[in-house]
Order: sequence, then C-alpha cells, then structure tokens
Amino acid sequence: MRSIEFIITDKDSGRQIRDFLRDFGVSSALLTKLKNTENGITKNGVFARTIDRIFTGDTLKITIENKGRMPEKLTESNVQAVYNDEDILVLNKPAFMPVHESRNHRGDSLANAAACYMESDTAFRAVYRLDRDTSGLVLIAKNELAACKLAGKIHKDYYAVCSGELNGKGTIDLPIRRVRESIIERGVFDDGERAVTHWEAVGNKNGNTLLKLNLETGRTHQIRVHFSHLGYPLLGDTLYGGSTDLIDRQALHCKTIYFTHPITNKEMMLNCDFPTDFKGLI
Repeated sequence: MRSIEFIITDKDSGRQIRDFLRDFGVSSALLTKLKNTENGITKNGVFARTIDRIFTGDTLKITIENKGRMPEKLTESNVQAVYNDEDILVLNKPAFMPVHESRNHRGDSLANAAACYMESDTAFRAVYRLDRDTSGLVLIAKNELAACKLAGKIHKDYYAVCSGELNGKGTIDLPIRRVRESIIERGVFDDGERAVTHWEAVGNKNGNTLLKLNLETGRTHQIRVHFSHLGYPLLGDTLYGGSTDLIDRQALHCKTIYFTHPITNKEMMLNCDFPTDFKGLI
C-alpha cells in the first residue's frame, strides 16, 4: 500500500477532489480503483467522494494498492540500486540480463533483481526497457500512479561506440520498421515509423567513435539500426554488422536519466558508471 497526503492550499480551495487528483496525474482508471478501495480517498481522516470539495487546510489522502505478482528474488544479485524510495527504484542493469522474465529466462531477469528491493506483492513496472545486451539505468515504478506519471517522460543519455570515425554532432531522421522476414531485425524503410536520433561525437580511439545519444523517438533497436544503416555499426552488434573483436555485445549503455519525481515533483538526475567491457573501448 502507498499512501499520499496533500495539504490543500488557497490555490485549490473549493475544487472537487476528482479535479484536484486528475490534475496531479491520477488517471481515470486509477481514480475508479481509489473510489472502489476502502478508504482509498479520505478528507481529514473521513471517507470522501470524488465529487466532494476540498478547502484550505484540509488533508486529502489517497491509498493505492500495489497488488501484483512480483517474480522470485535472485538468489545472488550483483545489480546495483542507484536510487530507491517509496515510489521508484532505479537499477543499473548489467549486459546480458533481460528486463522481463520469458520462456528462456526464468529467475535471471531484472524483474528478479528488482524483487530483492521491493515488497513481494508489488507488481513489476519497468517504465521503459533496454535490450538484453544493453547496459545501464532502468527506472521501475512501485505503484500505478508513479508509472502513469513517468510513462514517456524520462530523458536518457545513451553512450555507444561505433566503428569508424565521426566528429561534431548531428541528427538522424530515418524511418524504421521490422524487416519482413524477421521477428527481431529492424531496418530503415520509407514506409517505416519516424525515428529521430540526436548524436554527438565525444572522442575517437583506434578508428572508433564514442557517441553521446539522445532519442526523440523510441523505436526498437533505433540507435543500432540508424548507425548501421549509415555505415557505422556499433561495436559488438552482430545483428547489424558490428565487429566482436573488442567486445562481445553491442557497445551501448544508458548512463544518465533525467525526470521529474512523480510524487515530490523534484527534478531528478541519476547517473551510473560505464561497465568494465565498455571502459576497455574508451
């Protein structure tokens, strides 16, 4: 259970509870759940309806049930928690670890690692996912309100090492869709969905380039597809033509994330180090 209290100020005095909560970011679906939860919404300690009005000095409280199935905990976890509070958890995902459990990955996913830091009856809600072989920060919402408010609102700094030398900065605006005969592979096609990648060359070494990347869109394999299409595949990315001479997975890492905390509204910036295999390239 997650309880959140609001002390009503003059700015919101006289408003209906429904309107106040919707403006805070409570979805219509969650509002319905709160209405159907015993003491899901209270005003000054007493059950309240969403049509009731709030006034200066009132204490409005909502209680969110975090019910869901959390996977089994990892027996031994080397997954670092970069940040952890009542509403969000940020983990530094290692390469070769999938975010979610699947038929071929039971007990070895990031969801299993998250279970080490969360209550057993809390659903696993990754706000976004990284490919199995991509390392870096993943933000997990601990309740439905946090998940709703954060969806699509995380700014990420990715870093990658591509083959070939690039300098300066630029934007790639090329549409991407699935390759027809493949379940996994994507490519640049005129009839694909718009995909925009902003890049900046940080430095060159041994004929390769360290890139800082920001995504304007979030297509599957977007960074990997864009740079492979231009003739600069990421090192280690065998699906899109990258060499495995120096690293045995795609050299792609989500290093920094920026977002507004869903409950406190505090501006957040969280950062993690490059993993060992990535450091060897730069």
